This record gives sequence, C-alpha cells and structure tokens, in this order.
Amino acid sequence: MKHAVVTIKYDEEKLNAVKQYMGKKDADFDAELKEVLGKMYEKYVPQAVREYIESRGDVPPAIKKANRQQGKNSVASGSAAENE
Repeated sequence: MKHAVVTIKYDEEKLNAVKQYMGKKDADFDAELKEVLGKMYEKYVPQAVREYIESRGDVPPAIKKANRQQGKNSVASGSAAENE
C-alpha cells in the first residue's frame, strides 16, 4: 500500500504541550493521530467504498478490524446510514 504524508498547521505551543503530556502517559502521538484519521475514514467513507478498498487487499489491518466491528454493530442495530 502506498502511504501519503499529511501536513497540517497547528499552534506550536499547543502541539508541544500535547506531546509533552502524552509522553508522560506513554502515549504514542503518531499512533493516536492515525487512530483519529481511521475514525474519520469510517465516519465519512461509505461502507460500500470501504468494502471495495478492503477487497483490493491494500488496507491496513486496523482499518479492516474497525470496519468488521462496525458491520457487526450495523447488523445488530440496523445500518447507521438507514437511521440518518
């Protein structure tokens, strides 16, 4: 799978504070950012598109796992798209 680099502008002082306090809790800054981006992917990319992308076999396992869990939740309580 090809990787893309995401660049954003954010207040330097706030960023340094976040990294400092995350370090105190042994939290991984990059891992948490990837998790947030994965949640955005799940929220905004339609299920059919996610399934297509996964079928190509180039999706990280963490996203595949999240999609499988969401699919189970949709079956149990009805599709989120149908409820909107």
